[in-house]
Amino acid sequence: MSNAAPVITAWSLHLPGIDLSPALTERFGLSADLAGQPAVPAERAAEVLGRKGMLYKEPATRLALCAVHRAFAVPAGKRPGFAPSPGTAVVVASNLGNVEAVARVTRTVQAEGGSAVSVLDAPNASSNIIASTIALWFGFGAANLMVCSGTGAGFDGLELSLLLLRAGRADRVVLVGAEPDDPVATELYAGSGRLRAGAACLVLEQPAAGERRLSVQLSDGPGLPDLTVGPGGDFDPARQWGEFYGAQDVIALALAAELAVAGQHGTVGVRSTGRPRQAVLSPGGGP
Repeated sequence: MSNAAPVITAWSLHLPGIDLSPALTERFGLSADLAGQPAVPAERAAEVLGRKGMLYKEPATRLALCAVHRAFAVPAGKRPGFAPSPGTAVVVASNLGNVEAVARVTRTVQAEGGSAVSVLDAPNASSNIIASTIALWFGFGAANLMVCSGTGAGFDGLELSLLLLRAGRADRVVLVGAEPDDPVATELYAGSGRLRAGAACLVLEQPAAGERRLSVQLSDGPGLPDLTVGPGGDFDPARQWGEFYGAQDVIALALAAELAVAGQHGTVGVRSTGRPRQAVLSPGGGP
């Protein structure tokens, strides 16, 4: 088990239909590169991922793939060209990611029998479909976990990611949050605001010797840095853009990473949308 503090080495936001410029460029002084990257909706994911392999991919899966694709800086429209990584784990936070598929498959079985369900569509009824698809698409061979624990799923995913790293079960973890806004998901969502489709990705690793990156640590105390993302903080993605449910905390963490590094704001705190939990992201993390 490693005692080194894990670090964030890459991140991305993929929020279709949301203009990041007013909130991020004007208010926080972030680079126009981030604000200027339009996030395509799920039905146009081929523009980011390429057309091959898109058949029968669910909207949340497509958004999650786009977020990982961008985090690893894969060229638009190209498949990842790097070698398979048996030490990379995948952790995904999503509560409604495949509910439309479950409803569709159930209706088909009820009306026409199980033989009428396409063999390409049947895997979408698995609750682990987003995590397993990311692992297969990018060649990540360590554990792949799906977290469906409500509004705090993103922080639950972060805790699992840090545990996998510290226990030596992975040398890199790809943490993703993704939710759709299809009619079934929207009808099932019981939040107070509008459900939005979107995804975000964080890549967490154990730092190499001498490496200094963006450290991430869970915080038990009430105090946080002056700049805070999340409920009651300086910027709350749910209040600004709408509610992303299980993806909410991962989106907040990715935004905090951008603020801490690209925005040169230094240490940034994140408050969970679910249970009272906090994290601190600090530039220059590492041994």
